[in-house]
Amino acid sequence: MPTFSPITPDGLVELGAELATRRPQRRVVLLVDGPDAAAPTDLADRIAERLTTLGRPAAVVSSADYLRPASLRLEYGHTDTESYRTIWFDFDAMRREVIDTLRDRGQWLPRLWDPRRDRSFRDRPREAAPDQVLLVAGPMLLGSGLHADATLALRLTAGALHRRTPDDQSWTIPALLDHDRDAPAPDVEVRYDHPDRPAVRAVLQR
Repeated sequence: MPTFSPITPDGLVELGAELATRRPQRRVVLLVDGPDAAAPTDLADRIAERLTTLGRPAAVVSSADYLRPASLRLEYGHTDTESYRTIWFDFDAMRREVIDTLRDRGQWLPRLWDPRRDRSFRDRPREAAPDQVLLVAGPMLLGSGLHADATLALRLTAGALHRRTPDDQSWTIPALLDHDRDAPAPDVEVRYDHPDRPAVRAVLQR
């Protein structure tokens, strides 16, 4: 069984920044995987802010800005669990427009699809610094084909997911639990039922 150690919220931010800065003088992609109930984008924002104070260029890309069009996303209804896990998020586009272009051309596209208007954001690619860090945050990222330099996963128990997920989104919980069961191990796994009292599993060595 993995060993978890308590850590403060600020300590978790420092640990995320350390993951990103283990590879100096090069561009880095850090996945922050977690259900919406764990607010992975909020943690990614805090890590990016900390990296900036350390002099490392950092930006956050949210998977919520890489949803597929409604005609594809909702083909099997608004609350289809399997669709949420396999169709909703355009991981191919994230790989192509964020990760591959960062490494191949030194650019990335911050947002792709606006689900509210169901149309493209029409953002322009941004230029990356030579030591740019991109934090890609959202649910079910591990095992999605996004090849990152480091991974951090926020994990909630079933009980915590049910407590912290809005009623109109509770249909997503089975997909999230299935993902956590099947996903590859992250570099850092965080028990996050209580965000003010997280606990982390030791960083894996690569």
